[in-house]
Amino acid sequence: RKTMNNKIRYVALGDSYTICEGATWEESWPVILVKKLNKAGIPIELIANPSRTGWTTGDLINNELPIFDSSDPTFATLLIGVNDWVQGVDAETFHKNLNYIIDHVLKKLSPLPLKGSKDQLLPLGKGQNLVLITIPDFSVTPDGPKYSKGRNISEGLQEFNNIIKGEAEKRNLKCVDIFGVSQAMKDNPELVSIDKLHPS
Repeated sequence: RKTMNNKIRYVALGDSYTICEGATWEESWPVILVKKLNKAGIPIELIANPSRTGWTTGDLINNELPIFDSSDPTFATLLIGVNDWVQGVDAETFHKNLNYIIDHVLKKLSPLPLKGSKDQLLPLGKGQNLVLITIPDFSVTPDGPKYSKGRNISEGLQEFNNIIKGEAEKRNLKCVDIFGVSQAMKDNPELVSIDKLHPS
């Protein structure tokens, strides 16, 4: 498997929360993550972030996975699902699409032992080279309630998040649950982007 300067090849998959709507490229969390890991002696490079605002799991399958494949990645993060819920995709379809994405990504990624700057071994085996991330609670943002369509946003997102966490547990994947911490946006306007919908 190809590497660039012996670095982990990272692709960030998702929607507006991964492309970081309302923030600059340098302010986006995948870029910040890469900087922090490199500073910690873990050699990693962000090869691609094909995420787009408004995209669902179906959009990710059709538009992001081809870029993922051609990027020859060895590590990925996945944060997807909010637009499925907003657009009325049922939980069963979301679950089916999520499984398809995870299966595809894990098949493409392979274990990649690398040496860090201090010659420590960094074994990225199955389940360590894909990190799932839950959907934040956009109901607490000023404009979030506009997208409820009469539904309970928090409950709906938690149903999808339980699917994400369930797949992570079943597959022994790492999962970062940001739902709870995202609710701090309710009491702190500085945590909300200028569009009054996305995290700052």
